[in-house]
Amino acid sequence: MTKQAFVALATCFNEDETINYEATRAQVRRQVAAGNNIMCAGTNGDFTALTHEEKIRLTEAVVDEVAGRAKVIVNAGMPATFETLQLAKAFDRIGVDGIAVITPFFIACTQDGLIRHFSTIADAVQTPLYLYDIPARTQNHIEPETARTLARHGNIAGIKDSGGALETLEAYLQVGREVPDFQVYSGPDHLVLWAMQNGAAGCISGLGNAMPDVLAAIVAAFNRGDETRAEQQQALFTAFRTELYALGYAPAMVKRALYLQDASVGASRQPALLPDDAQDAEILTLLKKFGLA
Repeated sequence: MTKQAFVALATCFNEDETINYEATRAQVRRQVAAGNNIMCAGTNGDFTALTHEEKIRLTEAVVDEVAGRAKVIVNAGMPATFETLQLAKAFDRIGVDGIAVITPFFIACTQDGLIRHFSTIADAVQTPLYLYDIPARTQNHIEPETARTLARHGNIAGIKDSGGALETLEAYLQVGREVPDFQVYSGPDHLVLWAMQNGAAGCISGLGNAMPDVLAAIVAAFNRGDETRAEQQQALFTAFRTELYALGYAPAMVKRALYLQDASVGASRQPALLPDDAQDAEILTLLKKFGLA
C-alpha cells in the first residue's frame, strides 16, 4: 500500500486574532505543492482556540483550496459527544476524506465510555472516522484492546497515534495487521519512517508545517523503495525536531518556525505563549542551519 503524509496544518491568524483565511489557503497550497495531504483543526491548528462556526468555515476553505488535489482530514473532537457529533455531521456535509476524533479532554472517560463516544460519531456520518490518541494533552487514552474493538466498526477506518510510546504504537500496528483496512498513522515526527517500515499507513505530522519538502521526501523515498534516501531525510527531520523542540513547547515552536518563514501565519490566540525575541532569534538561527531561511 502506498504510504501517505498528512500535515496537521497551522491555522493562520491576523493581528486581531481573527482567522486569516487567505494566509491559511497559502499554507494549503504550499503543502499540496510539496506532495502532502492536509489535516485541519488539529493540535497544530489551534483547534481548542477555534469556535464551532470557525472550524466549519475553516474546513470549507481548506477543502475548496485543495480542490481534490490532496486528501483532507479534519478533527471534530470535543469534550462532549454532543458537540463532536454536531461538528462531525457538518464536516460530513462538506465532503472531507476523513473525520478525526480526538479523545475527549477535561472529562475523564472509561474505555467503555470511549467506545460509546466514538461509535456514536461513526454511526452518524458517512465519512470514514479516525480515532485520535494524544493522552498527554487529553488525559484520556485509547487502550489497544479498545482500538481493536472499535476497528471492527464498519465506519472506523484507523487511528492517529500521538502518544509517543513505542509500545502503544506497536500494539496499534498489531490491530492493523489483524483487522483488514484499519489504518495506523504515526504522530511523532521522529517515528515517520520506523512506523511505515512496520506497517503504518503513513503519518500525520506537525513539524511538516515548517519542513514540508523533507517530510514528503521521506514518504516518497519509502514508497519507491529507496531506503537510503528515506533514512537520510528522516535523520534530517529528526535532527531539526530535536533542536527545535529543545527551545520550548512543540506546537508553539512549530508555529514560530513557520512564522519566521512567512509572517502572514501570525501568532496563536491567547493564552498561547507570546512571541519572544530571544527565542525567535534562536529559531531563526536553527532555520538557517537547516536551509529553511
